[in-house]
Amino acid sequence: MILTLLILANAANAELPMPSFLAGCWEEKRTDGWTEECWTSARGGLMIGSGRDGAADSVRHWEWMRIQKTADGSVTLYGSPKGATPVAFQATASDGRSITFLNASHDYPQRVTYRLTESGLRAEISLADGSRPNRWNYQRPDRPSAD
Repeated sequence: MILTLLILANAANAELPMPSFLAGCWEEKRTDGWTEECWTSARGGLMIGSGRDGAADSVRHWEWMRIQKTADGSVTLYGSPKGATPVAFQATASDGRSITFLNASHDYPQRVTYRLTESGLRAEISLADGSRPNRWNYQRPDRPSAD
């Protein structure tokens, strides 16, 4: 089953557009803290992203990310939590308002999905089958970040 998912992902991936809808900064505020992601625009087949979360003025976690379109047209998300070796997730579906990435051989997450909504951006990570989901409901920040 995992091999079938990877074969289908690679075949579909060659025709997917870059997720330009991600460009800019996104933030979720909760009573126990905050999470934010910022993405550059898609230029030259590359988007650079960063993410962090924390509470008050302390950062608990951070990550470097990139989305890259290769010469064969495939789209891949690379995540590098706290500067670790990047992990690749192949795009499997995109419609201009959402994109899903998959790496069924990774421990967790295996699937990463972004979806533009009427109120902002919904992000979800999970196992390949959608189980063990973690979700974020991002909105555009209402003010620039303070140092």
